[in-house]
Order: sequence, then structure tokens, then C-alpha cells
Amino acid sequence: MSYQLSSPSVGPIVGHTTSHSSLIWMRGSVENPGRTVGVAALYDARDKYVDKSARYIQLHRQYDRTGVFHFPNLAPDTVYQVRVGSLTLAKAYTMISDDDIDVFSKLPAPDDFLNQLESLPAEAGLASFTTYPEKAKNGLAFVFGSCRYPGLLWPAKKADQIFGAIRDQLVKPNPPRFVLMNGDQIFADKLGRHIPLLRADTPAEFQERYKTAFTSKHMRELLRSVPTYMILDDHDIEDDWSASRMDGNEKEYVLYQNAIAAYKNYQWIQSPRNHCPSSKFTDIVGDRFCYSFDCGEVPFFVIDSRTHRIKNEGADSLEDNHMLGYPTETATPESRVQINVLYNWLLSQQSKIGNKPKFIVSPSMFAPNKLVTAGSDEHAMRNKARDDSWAAFPGTRRKILDMIVKHNIQNVVFLCGDAHCSCIAELDFTHKASGKLPLRAFSITSSAFYWPWPFADGKPDFFVHDSKEQHDQFEMSADVVMNYKAYAFEQADNFTRIDASHDFIEVQNYDREGVALGNKTTLKLFAN
Repeated sequence: MSYQLSSPSVGPIVGHTTSHSSLIWMRGSVENPGRTVGVAALYDARDKYVDKSARYIQLHRQYDRTGVFHFPNLAPDTVYQVRVGSLTLAKAYTMISDDDIDVFSKLPAPDDFLNQLESLPAEAGLASFTTYPEKAKNGLAFVFGSCRYPGLLWPAKKADQIFGAIRDQLVKPNPPRFVLMNGDQIFADKLGRHIPLLRADTPAEFQERYKTAFTSKHMRELLRSVPTYMILDDHDIEDDWSASRMDGNEKEYVLYQNAIAAYKNYQWIQSPRNHCPSSKFTDIVGDRFCYSFDCGEVPFFVIDSRTHRIKNEGADSLEDNHMLGYPTETATPESRVQINVLYNWLLSQQSKIGNKPKFIVSPSMFAPNKLVTAGSDEHAMRNKARDDSWAAFPGTRRKILDMIVKHNIQNVVFLCGDAHCSCIAELDFTHKASGKLPLRAFSITSSAFYWPWPFADGKPDFFVHDSKEQHDQFEMSADVVMNYKAYAFEQADNFTRIDASHDFIEVQNYDREGVALGNKTTLKLFAN
């Protein structure tokens, strides 16, 4: 029997990478109702096949024929290439009950497909990446951003343009090691939550959103060229999403199931998945999508600020709102509550690396607050209740800041999205009796990759710039107050490049053509 490989219909995408491994994602070609098998092989920088690296994976229909290849035992700080292809088996060839090993045993050895893999078009079947160094001796560069509105009709090309500018960063000196996408990779509700037209709510519609986004020209080229880490936000489900909306509402529950199934297949599966309590990929309820990774000993914690979010819309107090799920009294190592996982991670990193920077990736804006939420009067409280950022979740924000102060966790940097406006906020902490504390923390927001209605939201004058002067200081426990100063606002479509070292962090925004926006900002870290 002869077999013919096809190019993947989506991908390949370079996912979670370490100094010794990498995950490569693909969606198979769908030519008939039979089984779909992925084939991949590893090559070095000179395009020489790495012996015995060819392998199969099953691309199951229930996962929309998506899957990941795992390549272990790689050399650190080394360029590799991976060629992938899709093999569709006749429906009668294998029984649906056959497991992966049974199916693979009936096929030729994966190495037999090398010639076909090498003949597939590079733009559709070749991924390249560089493994991470074991230690980032000369600092670490990476890119992050959020919110890619897909565009309607001809503006769809504008929505894709910025990813070409990000890819151009890969050929510059000290190229970024990876890209972070902080949410709203798709807009399932193109015209808003309350307008049914162009709103995804079925499995097929969510899948189509991802296929359209990930196969656009520049985004597809970027995703196959550098490790990319993703986390969902509301528009990956529906605008202003919170878990509370599912309480007693079957329609909202079904919407969530459909959105999360697609999210798992297209975004989460190629992430580290190291803090999910469930080992079953098919589970919907109870999943935790936060994860952590490091690059050259620089640590990152990616929070899921959306799927466990509890928001009591009509409450008299915002203290019953919880961004990361209901907290428990103690943060035990085995705790399943996300905020406790983050607590343990922060303690561990401060003990392990001392005052070196620790990055927390947050789809929602940590600071600054919107101007309409400044202060503590009744008017501000009502606006905070309608807010979608950390301002509406003071209990969760206080718990995180309290642990930073209590354990003297230095140089925490929140990398945020969602706001359709980029900026930097420097946080400081003052004890009411003893004065300013020797702590440094930052919130850097990058948004949006593409947003065609800047007049609607995200204007710099919508935000507090100086919390002390504008009466927006944040009361913490133990008589400590957090204040911030926000600056370097950019409302144009943009992405942000970070160059981090032990002593400072450089922040530079670029527009969708790759032109620098404003001056580079250097943030001085608390001395090690």
C-alpha cells in the first residue's frame, strides 16, 4: 500500500521550548472521515536529518485533528528545524477502537517518509526554533502583546500585518527567544457579546476562528519560526467572561464548553501544562490553565485570569470578586487553587534566584486603573464593578501584593494585555508608620496587536497616571499602601519588546510596521 503525505492544514507552531526539548503543534489535513496521523522529523541547522528522530502522532477527530510532537534530548542554545506532514488513512484501514500503537505498527517506519517530508512546501510544513540557553548570561529578549481583532473584509490584512513586524525582530541582533500572546488571540464575538451576528457559539465556529487566525500569512510565518506561549482572555470565549455566568445557566455553560474545547486544541495543548490538576485532556470542568516556564533561568508564571473568575455583578462590595478563583486559608504545595499555586511559585523563585526579575503574565491589566474607578466613593465603586481589570478584584490584588511585601519578593513584573493601550506603571509600597519600603515592582501593558476603533476605548487620558495625586492609592494589609506612576502610553497598534538583565529591564514598543514608538524606557531593578 502506498501512502501520500499532505501539508498540515494549520501549523506547524513552535510551542513550549526548553534548553533540551520542544513541542511542535499541527493540525492535519482532512481529506476523508478516516484516521489522520501526523508525521514529523527533526533536522539540524544545516538541514541534516537527526537520526531516529522521525515519529508519528495520532490527530484525533475529537480534538479537531490537532496534536503536538515532543522532541526531547536536544542540545541547549542550538538551532533546529522540524518538518511535519499529515497522513490520512482510509476509514476501512483501521478500527476506531485501535489505540495509537496498533495504528502505528501497521504503517511503514516513520523514516520512510523523509523524502516526502522534504518535498512538502517549506512555508506549509517547516518549523524552526532555537533551544534556550541553560543560563541567560547576556540577558533575555522576548516579545509580547495581546488583542488581535481579526478585521472585517479588507481590513483583515491590517490585522495580520504586525506579525510580520514581529518576525523581523528575529533577524536583528539579540533576537527575541520567544513570543507571549496575552489573550484575545481570536475574537469569538466580532461585533460584541450582545450582537448574534458573527458571534461564535458552536464547536465548528470556534474552530473556524482559530483556523482563520493561525493561517493568515504573517501570523503563520511567525508561529513556525519562534516558540510562542499563549493564554486566553474573554474574547477567546465571549466579552467580559467570568465563571459566574455559568451558575444555573445551561446556555452559558455550553458556550464555555465549546470555547474551551477549541482553546485546548489550538492554544493550550502546546503550552507547558504543568499546573493543571487534571491529566485527562478531555476534561472540561476543573481545569486550571495557568502554567510556568523559564528561559535561561529567567522565570515566568502565566495566570489564567478568566476561567475561574468570580464576579458578583450586583454586590455592594467588590471583596466578593475573585480573579483567580475562591482563595483558601493556606497555600499548601498540593493546593489546587490558582492563587495559592502562584503564591508558592513566588516564594520558590525568590528563594531560588533572589532579586532577579520574576515575570507574571496577566491577560488583565494590573495597573494603572481607569480614571473613572479612581477613589473609593460610591460612583467609583459602581464603575469598578463594571471594570474588567484588576480594579474590580481588590481582594485578589491585595492578596498578591501582600505576599510580595510580606516575603520581600523583589522585582516582580506584571506583563499585561487587554486594555487596547500600552503603558508602564512603576509600583511602590509605603508603610503608614515607617515610610517607603525597599521594594520594586512593575506593570507593563502591551495592547493591541490590532484594534480598529481607538476612539472607543484605550485612550491614555482614560487612565490614572499618578495614583497619589489622583487619589487612587491602594490600601493593603498591615498598614501598607501601594501607589503607582504610569507613563509611556501608546494607543497605536503595537507590540512590546523586553530586554531583561539582572539590573534593568528595557521596554520598547513598535507599531505594526515595525517602527519604534517613542523612546526606549529603562527600568532600574532593585539591586541584587
